[in-house]
Amino acid sequence: MKQLILLVSASSLLPMVLGFAQAQETKREAMVPAQGAPLTPIQFDTTGDGWVELGKDDFQRANCDEDTWVWDGPLVHSTGKPVGVLRSKKKYRNLEFVAWWRHLSFAGNSGFFLWTPDDALEGLPPNRLPDAGIEVQVLDTGYTQQYEKSSGKKATWFTTHGDIFPVGRSKLKPFPPLSPDGSRSFPKGNFSKPSPEWNFYYVRALNGEVRLWVNGHEVSGGNNANPAEGYLCLEAEGAPVEFRNIRIRELP
Repeated sequence: MKQLILLVSASSLLPMVLGFAQAQETKREAMVPAQGAPLTPIQFDTTGDGWVELGKDDFQRANCDEDTWVWDGPLVHSTGKPVGVLRSKKKYRNLEFVAWWRHLSFAGNSGFFLWTPDDALEGLPPNRLPDAGIEVQVLDTGYTQQYEKSSGKKATWFTTHGDIFPVGRSKLKPFPPLSPDGSRSFPKGNFSKPSPEWNFYYVRALNGEVRLWVNGHEVSGGNNANPAEGYLCLEAEGAPVEFRNIRIRELP
């Protein structure tokens, strides 16, 4: 099916974002599928007003070791150990952000925490994750195979393609399709690439609603989040992972 090409201004009701591609890529274009059309890759422009790139000076350790997270320009490498988070210095309410990520080992586990409150981070001991926030899951596709082999059970309660769910004390009404217990928004399609390939996330978090695009496809989300303000965190969950070109824009 031929794609519909539509240029969208920065004032559009749908904030548009283009993840930074490989360094040699210079082409910038916006492609939006016709309403009601099947899932079609979308690329968004992040060169407009308000977009900023986050780096070393924009984050601080919450409970990881000094060498758990190592920055190299716009790229941050995590050893994954000990388990914990690197948090933004600034709190956010309404925002959109993009990031590239890749796992460096088979079945790696990581993620983003949105709207993580102060009391979930204060005094957080090593080898613990915050007990509040909205998680945007970052799992290697091999995690399913590893889980089923080690547990002897079918992996029905999670996917490796962009689940969104509330953590601990936080609340969220996930969008369907849902996990069997209804706690997670499962993705509408499988678009994540396996380690060590790079994946691109675009996340829009607005007025308590979260939506995720994986490699250009909108896949999952939820609304009625509580709290709907807090820190953005990167997770170390036992396996080496890299994030790069994290760009963010605050929204009204």
